[in-house]
Amino acid sequence: MDNMLCDELLQEIFRRLPSTPSSSLSVSLVSKRWLNLYRSSKTSLSLRFLPHNSVIVSLSSLLSYYPSLSSLSLVLSDAITNATLSNNNPSTAFFDHLLFVVSSCCSNLHHLRFLAGPVSVSSLLSLSKACSHLTCITVSLSKPLFLNWVVSFSCLKELCLYVCSTDGVDDEGKRFGLCLNEELDAEFGLESLCLSGIQADDKGVGWLWRNCKRLKKLQLKSCESVGDVESFSSFILCVEGLQEVELRKCRSIVDGVLLRLAENCASLNSLLVYDGGSGDGLLEFINTCRCNLQKLDLRLPLDLNNDHLLAVAMNLRGLSTLRLQSSCLVTGEGLRILGTALHSSLKELALINCDVVEREHGLLATLGQNLRMLRKLDLSYNEMLLDKEFISMLVSCNDLTELKLRGCRKLTSMTLVSVSKTCKRLQSVDIMNCPGIEAQAVEFFVLNCPHMRQMQVEESKVSNVARTWALHKVIEVTAG
Repeated sequence: MDNMLCDELLQEIFRRLPSTPSSSLSVSLVSKRWLNLYRSSKTSLSLRFLPHNSVIVSLSSLLSYYPSLSSLSLVLSDAITNATLSNNNPSTAFFDHLLFVVSSCCSNLHHLRFLAGPVSVSSLLSLSKACSHLTCITVSLSKPLFLNWVVSFSCLKELCLYVCSTDGVDDEGKRFGLCLNEELDAEFGLESLCLSGIQADDKGVGWLWRNCKRLKKLQLKSCESVGDVESFSSFILCVEGLQEVELRKCRSIVDGVLLRLAENCASLNSLLVYDGGSGDGLLEFINTCRCNLQKLDLRLPLDLNNDHLLAVAMNLRGLSTLRLQSSCLVTGEGLRILGTALHSSLKELALINCDVVEREHGLLATLGQNLRMLRKLDLSYNEMLLDKEFISMLVSCNDLTELKLRGCRKLTSMTLVSVSKTCKRLQSVDIMNCPGIEAQAVEFFVLNCPHMRQMQVEESKVSNVARTWALHKVIEVTAG
């Protein structure tokens, strides 16, 4: 049979295999021919490593086996500690050399995630010449920031920058004609931008804001500012066309950004705010924004209360997705009012680690009766949620296609049996870390869910019968 399958057919089969370690190992152990064909068919590769000079030679050798790569992720191993880094801290030259290896071996790259360490402007310019088709780049930079190299990537659509502090001043930007105060404007097609670690004295960011005229998605992570004073005035220019905004751990600037969005952005349809901001700033945004917001995702344990939910009920009646995490101050009354207001639009609801779910009996049943349009439900990490409370909601929400119950430790097999009988359209379920759900219930669930395609559960709970039926019904069972 092996001789009857030509190389091209085998490669096409390998491309359709799931990207799991078990699939990779199964294929590579068949023969050297299969191993070589599997490698040559791979278009995506993710690598973790420890910083050592031998990595450069090893990486060059390894990448030579993967000529078809269009996506590459290169990240420092999680095993590395701060002590290890301080004792053996690689220089920028080391990371530049690694990036040079990537550009030399992977000329067809479209997506590159390079978080090995901060790289220089010169290495990025070399990368732009060798990998001219890059559309997505994630990279770390040292201060001071020189960002004009972005124009060298003519196909770039997505950019993610992690900013690291550094001692001393780097003259490299001046050597390449990329001074901090350079006024050259250059229009480029960047549509998605993620910045992490920006502080108030970072002067190079203003140039980026001025030239992001097509920006649709913006992510800010652990940022104390959007740059210096001049950068903030430029920031307003890129807000108008935004459709998605994510603000994570940006407490000092959340209110200012939300105010600019409310005043200048009518196209916003998705907003995420995690771990930072004042309740007043968010409330002002909800009450005054001119956009037709579709998705709202909030993790604000001490900055979110019923006033915000009432404002959403009054002003965001077209909301289709609402995600709340660790909302300590929200009560059942606020959620009931919200459920009534959004009864005809809400299709996805997440109440993750929200103690109101466990605290107020009958809340889920009421929400289920109001939110009959729900297709996705996430109640993860409500550790004290009981079968009775959850099942009372299912009676009304029988059109669910996705359900997440990860970490609901009080739920038992009764819940899973009820889900299999009630939610006949279910396609995806997550029941990891639910010790009360037993293997027999998992087997019953697999046998009785006709549309199931993905299931996350501990491997020890998947019996041989369940595994056989999962393969027969093309259900992907993962333990993670």
